[in-house]
Amino acid sequence: MTYDLTDLQLFLQVVDQGSITQGADRSHLSLASASARIKAMEKALGAPLLIRHRRGVVPSPAGWLLVAHAREVVGQIARMRSDLARYSDGLRSTLVILANTSATETLVPSMMVDFMADNPDIDLELEERPSHEIVAAVTDGRVELGIIADTVDSGRLERAVLRPDPLVVIVRPGHALAGRADVAFSECLGHPFVGFTQGNPLQEHLSGQTQPLGLRPRYRAHLPTTEAICSAVAAGVGIAVVPAVAAARWQRAYELRAVDLTNSWAKRNLLLCSQGWSGLSEAAAALAAHLKKP
Repeated sequence: MTYDLTDLQLFLQVVDQGSITQGADRSHLSLASASARIKAMEKALGAPLLIRHRRGVVPSPAGWLLVAHAREVVGQIARMRSDLARYSDGLRSTLVILANTSATETLVPSMMVDFMADNPDIDLELEERPSHEIVAAVTDGRVELGIIADTVDSGRLERAVLRPDPLVVIVRPGHALAGRADVAFSECLGHPFVGFTQGNPLQEHLSGQTQPLGLRPRYRAHLPTTEAICSAVAAGVGIAVVPAVAAARWQRAYELRAVDLTNSWAKRNLLLCSQGWSGLSEAAAALAAHLKKP
């Protein structure tokens, strides 16, 4: 029974996504190639690793055992690569950090610039992901650090609070909600919305909180950036839910009013997470210390 690293990474992605198709996409493999790899793994073991059903796949008992071992192996290899990277390419190290929408727009960019200015031998790559995917990637060891909202279950990961990150409703002056100090999301549903494009982490978070309750906002437009959304709201296209910090930032450029949401899921904090602070590579430990500065 021989599994290579691609097999293990693919299997973890399939389990995290609950789908061979989505797991293949995340692993940058064709569906045919991914399916063939999974079947070869099961044939080598002599037992099924996945239980197939109409809505996707879940691990079999043997599959769950493989998940535990694969996470340990993938995590160890990721840490090894990070530690050894500084000895190649002129002693430079490249560190990947995953962050949700709010962090990528309002927190990480400026802090990354300061960090790289102080650490010329460390390069950073910032990737935007939904918080639940970041938790899975850090848990699996695919990355060492992630920035998430505290509204998701982070399991056994170690966490540090970076700052509050509440969500607010933005409206233009004169709107029916503009004079309100706060509002429940259900009270906003009589107004058209402007949202982020499909797949945006914040949009996924909002949909995940509202759809199970049968709440269906009517979206007039889905736009790629917070600035574009703020511009559309200021023009009267609709209202929108965005991070309070982002709203404050763009209120300088557009005439907007921010109204607090009373829903518990809107009162968030941004967290830095890792498998364990003591086990971080040198570069990741330095970045974590920088991000946790008051």
